[in-house]
Amino acid sequence: MKKQLFSLAGAFALTLALASCGNDKPAETATTTANATTKNPADSVAAMAGDSARMAKPGGVMVDGVAMTADKDIVDNAAGAKSVSTLVSLVKQAGLVETLKGTGPFTVFAPTNAAFAKLPKAAVAALTAPANAAKLKGVLTYHVIAGRLLAADLKDGQELTTVNGEKLKVMVKDGKVMVGNGKDAPATVQIADVISKNGVTHVIDGVVLPLEK
Repeated sequence: MKKQLFSLAGAFALTLALASCGNDKPAETATTTANATTKNPADSVAAMAGDSARMAKPGGVMVDGVAMTADKDIVDNAAGAKSVSTLVSLVKQAGLVETLKGTGPFTVFAPTNAAFAKLPKAAVAALTAPANAAKLKGVLTYHVIAGRLLAADLKDGQELTTVNGEKLKVMVKDGKVMVGNGKDAPATVQIADVISKNGVTHVIDGVVLPLEK
């Protein structure tokens, strides 16, 4: 995907991969995770907010010149960053806004606009077609983990179960954290530990696609 020219076969194969990577189940799983709390949800929310405040850097993490702060949720922080506006738009299209504004906590690997631009146009068109809403959810929820994982928690060789239900593999090399499907080139974390009140976001330079079954 990094080359400017893609063979027709390569683009067709990627389109097929997108066509197989989602179903209606991921959205249900994500919603269930967001609503799953302790017996006293108010205490859980308060505790999480306190943890977020302690984890966050004073003044927040700067993304595109805008401070991402722990008093906002994942969606609201992302909406303030121009470099992930494509992701925010797709989250809205997929109907995942309320999920990612929920209690959580969540860990989100957020592809940049440039990451989406690397995908073949035919693949993007297939992914964003109204008839493929479930497939879009499948790809987006493959970038979301239930629980809050800071960069320091991510270890080489680790496998994370995504909200999609598929495994996301972690690689760490020369201090750089990467995530991938185990077959395609992994995406590298560019900005780590963007703390929100309901989780953490790591900005990555690639879109990670679930493997075709």
